[in-house]
Amino acid sequence: MINHSLFTTLKSLRGNPRGVVYTEPLWGIPFNLYAPYVSIYMLALGLTDKQIGLTVSISWGFQIIMALLSGVVTDKLGRRRTTLIFDILAWSVPALISALAQNYWYFLAAAVTNSVWRFTHNSWTCLLVEDADQDQLVDIYSWIYIANIVVGFIAPLAGAFIGAFSLVPTMRALYIFAAIMFTLKAFVTYWMTEETRQGKVRMHETRHQSVLDVLGEYKGVVRTVLHSPQTLYTAGILLVLGISSIISGSFWAIIVTEKLHVPAQYLSYFPFMKSAVMMIFFFVVMPRIGKMHFKLPLLFGFLGYVLSQVLLVTAPDQGYFFLVISVFLEACCFAAVSPLVDKMVVLTVDPKERARIQSIMYVGTILITSPFGWIAGTLSEINKNLPFILNIILFASGAVLATLAGRASQKALATEVPEAEAAGT
Repeated sequence: MINHSLFTTLKSLRGNPRGVVYTEPLWGIPFNLYAPYVSIYMLALGLTDKQIGLTVSISWGFQIIMALLSGVVTDKLGRRRTTLIFDILAWSVPALISALAQNYWYFLAAAVTNSVWRFTHNSWTCLLVEDADQDQLVDIYSWIYIANIVVGFIAPLAGAFIGAFSLVPTMRALYIFAAIMFTLKAFVTYWMTEETRQGKVRMHETRHQSVLDVLGEYKGVVRTVLHSPQTLYTAGILLVLGISSIISGSFWAIIVTEKLHVPAQYLSYFPFMKSAVMMIFFFVVMPRIGKMHFKLPLLFGFLGYVLSQVLLVTAPDQGYFFLVISVFLEACCFAAVSPLVDKMVVLTVDPKERARIQSIMYVGTILITSPFGWIAGTLSEINKNLPFILNIILFASGAVLATLAGRASQKALATEVPEAEAAGT
């Protein structure tokens, strides 16, 4: 096992990839403890389904502004400094607000503050990949997910605390713990990394430019994105994953507890099972999938997602068997799809303009995604199944986009080979 390709990659990591990957559990541990219970914590403090969805949508509205500015700020401040500042603002501060929450307005304030994670997501991605070996990208992203999967095994501990101390006091304590850990992670990552080569170039190029001047240059960058089919297909897939993540993250616990009548203290066992399945998948299946062209793995991944949602909405009252199979399929599909899509983003983006192209992709994704928290909340109040029927439609669209992206990639590769051969002669 120690000679496994993933362990070989982990041991060989140096520089920024090492600093980013090795510190990820400091974020994953607290997040995975409280995440399964956020929506029912909101319900316990008096929020309605519609308010939960509206909070998510407002947050995504603010994220449009943050994502638009993220490329500029990442270029001007540098990848490393931006990550430090906005990790604390995006995660530590909202965790403290949520720990003190009394009503809807607290959660709205936390959600708006959390929206600045768009800054750190852009800078963190640049910090991770810009000086990394491209042949290691799938393994690097696999380890990012594995780091969060491993800590997912402690999720049942939160369930035990809820059983002993009840939901609200436990969630307040978990949020305080999270604020401490998020802050520690931000400083340790800063200490273990250095500014990337491209980051230094962009800091030098933008040092005398105002934010508005740099934003004015986005017009040319947008044209570049619009003339790149592979980038557009990748953005479409990100859109599908973004909307479905909002739906599942906000309403999965609600459909399971209120429609299937699964007791809240049992919710943490499903993330535990999901973590175990994904861990096995990453070590057994991903080393083979990672060497394949992305088209078929993504296609089957999205079709698997469709089946998982069908099982969820057709599950009977306390249908644990249906729920277990649904979570199993979702875990396998997440493990297959996520690292491949992350690699697609890296490879289809011009490295010289990575921060700004990623910024534009995120803005486009958010503009379309932001209403879906409210839409899903409204659908959930009508019928708990409806948000997940929407997921089925989204994942089917993802399968189509994966097919189109695969064809575009293979066509581009077929064009590049004769050109390379001609240049060689």
